[in-house]
Amino acid sequence: MKIILLSGGSGKRLWPLSNDARSKQFLKVLQNEEGGSESMIQRIFRQLGKSCPDTEIILATSEVQSDSIRRQLGNEVEKVLEPSRRNTYPAILLSGAYLLDCKQAPDDEIIIVLPVDTYVEQDYFDKFRDMERALTEFGAEICLMGIHPTYPSEKYGYITVSVPDGESCGRVVSCVEKPDLAQARRLMQDGALWNGGIFMFRASFVKALIAKELGTVSYEAVYRRYHELPYISFDYEVIERHPSMACVIYDGEWNDLGTWNTLTEQMKEPDGGFVIRDDGCNNTHVINELEIPIVAMGLQDTVVVASADGILVSDKHASSFLLPCVEQIDNRPMYEKRQWGEYKVLDVQQCKVDAGNSLTKSMYIEAGRSVSYQLHHFRDEVWTIVDGRGIFLLDGEARRVGRGDVLFIPRECKHAIWSLTGLSFIEVQIGSDLVEEDIERLDWDWSEILRQQGETDNDGAK
Repeated sequence: MKIILLSGGSGKRLWPLSNDARSKQFLKVLQNEEGGSESMIQRIFRQLGKSCPDTEIILATSEVQSDSIRRQLGNEVEKVLEPSRRNTYPAILLSGAYLLDCKQAPDDEIIIVLPVDTYVEQDYFDKFRDMERALTEFGAEICLMGIHPTYPSEKYGYITVSVPDGESCGRVVSCVEKPDLAQARRLMQDGALWNGGIFMFRASFVKALIAKELGTVSYEAVYRRYHELPYISFDYEVIERHPSMACVIYDGEWNDLGTWNTLTEQMKEPDGGFVIRDDGCNNTHVINELEIPIVAMGLQDTVVVASADGILVSDKHASSFLLPCVEQIDNRPMYEKRQWGEYKVLDVQQCKVDAGNSLTKSMYIEAGRSVSYQLHHFRDEVWTIVDGRGIFLLDGEARRVGRGDVLFIPRECKHAIWSLTGLSFIEVQIGSDLVEEDIERLDWDWSEILRQQGETDNDGAK
């Protein structure tokens, strides 16, 4: 059995903590078994490790999430990186090609696809064995997981299942993906189940899908021609129309942690960060990533979230409908974690004397790591070292730097910095086009400079 874990979306319904650069599955807002904090992706990997300890997991994700995955799960996680975001149907086909071509999965290999943001108890994963049996007993090509709905919702797919008396699995009669509210109510009245987002099939099934789309199951070819695949979800492209499916019913706790009202239900503490509240608050969660305080008084059924990207104040039920509001915001991300550390945007200004703009960042590079050797075409940069020591590289020339040093980097000059102790500095960008895309990355091997400087390379040069 192989598992494809889908980790591709940005989760903008959890704005302002989640955006294109900082996806929801990496937010450490849940509590682990030891009482510490963990993210959605860390939780599901921990649970899969218990129920499926010998099962190979392939993480289907994007390059922009690669650093976050390494930070939270380590370097050993096997990833399939999408060349572009094209929804779950292309992602599953690309991952299937990887299993078939690169891992030589046989045609009868069982493959399970599931999302990273489902909040469930451990027995949920034990149902995988029931799904495998149902796949065989019903002669089906796909097996789904059905959840008893608790309210009519437009966010989920619905499965109508013919279940024999006394059984917890049956043959799928029909599937409807994300119906409107009126249809969702009718489906609930008719006994339909929520689609739990799990797909189980044999390798031969995804092999046929890939061959139908591109005429080849070569991973290299699928990757190269990824843009040719339809931009559509697996639910719409396959599940809604496929005639041969079984379904296993899960009766335990199940939550899709995709909105603030569902996520706060699973948070053990009502507050995070610098928060002061009075006794009049009820069923209210406040999360503050800013260094200034938030004072909450007399709030009922409310979620308040503050970050460098913005501030959300919402009724919990209304927070489910956040996306249309967030889609009106086109500001760049103001905070991002990278493999080398993290940055926060402090200020963006229009220059008053000379033409152009300025953007100021607070940068932190972890000890033994570096930013990539790079150059910029549309901006100059000024770095002021605030704390720590490092090795600064400018057009191939290296020198040690520390607190108080000011470094000027003209546009078109190649540069990087290696952190020896943990390094904090203020970066001021000055130019006409201050965007993250204005980076041309170049290859550089730090090992020789580290030897010359009397430092040891600890495999952190990225």
